[in-house]
Amino acid sequence: MQFLWKYIDDLVGKGLEWLVIGELMFYASASLVALALPLSILISSIMTMGSMGEHYELVSLRASGISLRRVMYPLIIFSLLTSILAFYFSNNLLPIANLKMGTLLYDIRHKKPTMDLRPGIFYKGLDNYAIRVGSKGDDEISLYDLMIYDHTENKGNNKVILADSGRMEFEGDRYLLLTLFSGNSYEQQDNRSREEKTYPHMRSEFQKEVIRFDMSEFGLSRSNEEIFKDNYKMQSLGQLSTNIDTLKLNLEERKVNYYENLKRNFIHLNKDTGSTFLGLKPYDSALSLFEHPQHARIVEAALNMARSTRSYTQSARDDVKARTTRLNRYWIEVHRKFTLSIACLILFFIGAPLGAIIRKGGLGLPTVFAIIFFLIYYLLSITGEKFAKEGLWTVFEGMWLSSMVLLPVGLFLTYKATTDSKIFEWESYFKPIARVIKVIATKMSGK
Repeated sequence: MQFLWKYIDDLVGKGLEWLVIGELMFYASASLVALALPLSILISSIMTMGSMGEHYELVSLRASGISLRRVMYPLIIFSLLTSILAFYFSNNLLPIANLKMGTLLYDIRHKKPTMDLRPGIFYKGLDNYAIRVGSKGDDEISLYDLMIYDHTENKGNNKVILADSGRMEFEGDRYLLLTLFSGNSYEQQDNRSREEKTYPHMRSEFQKEVIRFDMSEFGLSRSNEEIFKDNYKMQSLGQLSTNIDTLKLNLEERKVNYYENLKRNFIHLNKDTGSTFLGLKPYDSALSLFEHPQHARIVEAALNMARSTRSYTQSARDDVKARTTRLNRYWIEVHRKFTLSIACLILFFIGAPLGAIIRKGGLGLPTVFAIIFFLIYYLLSITGEKFAKEGLWTVFEGMWLSSMVLLPVGLFLTYKATTDSKIFEWESYFKPIARVIKVIATKMSGK
């Protein structure tokens, strides 16, 4: 639904076939795997272990001498295989899906709307023509009271066609025939008289006239996918690594060129003013080395050089910032291919022990806990990625923020579940503090 609302303006009124819309939705759904897969792992692990705990299956297994760790082994293996498949998907399949979706969406955006003649409204969808109809017949083919502005000669509204009626029919799939009946054509001439203030025009009357429109431009033309392959979202890990190396070299060359050009400008300034490099001498003592008539020339050259250097530095800074931002986007995609796999493992180690602790199956309480932890994961992920894109954090910190926060939670829950601890008994958390306070009180009373 989010995808549809985002691109609804590009889809409506284009006369797209259901196969094209279905193809677009299929490719768009691939990008949702990064959200759906971790959530499904989390919910399924909570429901599975919670159902086993609710029906006392875990109690029976422990009574038989099988620990919870041993019970989780098959699920751990399954989660590992799922994580490997998730990496394969994000590295090999998702770039292809993004490429095909991006190409198809570009073609849809550049497709012209379908013919939609509304009574009393000028339709400008046809190149070089503006058409207005007074009314339409019940067969949707017959038209009445037509006015057509012909702009094929690019001279403005110099030519207009009026007709009492007409018919609009398709000739095959490429051409549209507009047949006009009982009308007049008016064309204003260029040789108007300024002195007499007359505007000569030519008028012709017709009983039947046919205008043919080429409708091939209204079809959905498919672009070459090679054009969009440079986008970072449409590349595999190997392609991203190659482009990252190229971007790094270009960034370093840009910095070197900046320093070289800056040094060359200062040398040019010294030649123009006839001066030598003055080091860090004060302004007054530096000017005292030259004759007084040269002072104004030296100061003017220095001011111009300072303005030019400031402008050039600001331009170079913006360029370096843009190049760095683009480089970070590539690094973000590299880390994203690993974060999906690791997120599946971490959320499994949160869901499985949590289900064993709460001992509730079904879609009730397990779903509530799953949504809470997934929202934490999702909010941390988008926040970290946003900070990484803006350069406030490093790419590693931004992309791995959610994993670094939830990994200790998963280890804690796993430890509590395997040791059969009561996680919701708050007294157990305060017992160590109470013992420390008791020891301190005993020592103070002894003194």
